[in-house]
Amino acid sequence: MNRQEAMECFKAFPIYGITAESMSNGRDNMEVVRAMLEGGIRFIQYREKTKSGLARYEECLRLRELAQSYGAAFIIDDFVDLALAVDADGVHIGQDDLPPAVVRKLLGPDKIIGWSTHGPEQLQEANRLTDILDYVGCGPVFATQTKATAVPVGLEYITYANEHAALPFVAIGGIKEHNITQVRGAGADTVCVVSEITGAEDIAGKVRKLAELMR
Repeated sequence: MNRQEAMECFKAFPIYGITAESMSNGRDNMEVVRAMLEGGIRFIQYREKTKSGLARYEECLRLRELAQSYGAAFIIDDFVDLALAVDADGVHIGQDDLPPAVVRKLLGPDKIIGWSTHGPEQLQEANRLTDILDYVGCGPVFATQTKATAVPVGLEYITYANEHAALPFVAIGGIKEHNITQVRGAGADTVCVVSEITGAEDIAGKVRKLAELMR
């Protein structure tokens, strides 16, 4: 899909999916992502930092095909080379990864780029890069298992992003069923929920319940 179609997937459903095989109760990413898609998620980020390059490549080929069969966007966390190798729909990068302008040059004009931000100063920098970036991540909202050393930014930053972001944003970090309505109330239209989904017994059901709470 092209860049515009991928961003339509981002906006189509309030829950943004991320893989976390170590938090999936022994299930592999294919099973978990299929259940996410069955629940309605249309935007999947592949985030697996400890697997070998070959394992990531082979898995992403299968996951991209799976996402495509559901009309969902499939993007890669950090690894621009992997995104190019499997023809993913884009990448998500952090503050310590390659600069957005360099990533855009590598990817070309038809892939999406998301960029993590952790406070107003970084959000304002993203606002100056609207010709390069497609969306921003805002967080971690709360303490999170996936990035244990990251300092939570709180709901205040989500309110700030809602008022000042020039791009669509996704709230991320420690978001669960018991606090998702707080994040929605702070102004987030899209949230990323990781372990609460990947660790759920009924993933599709959990996704539907979280989406209903967002509505």
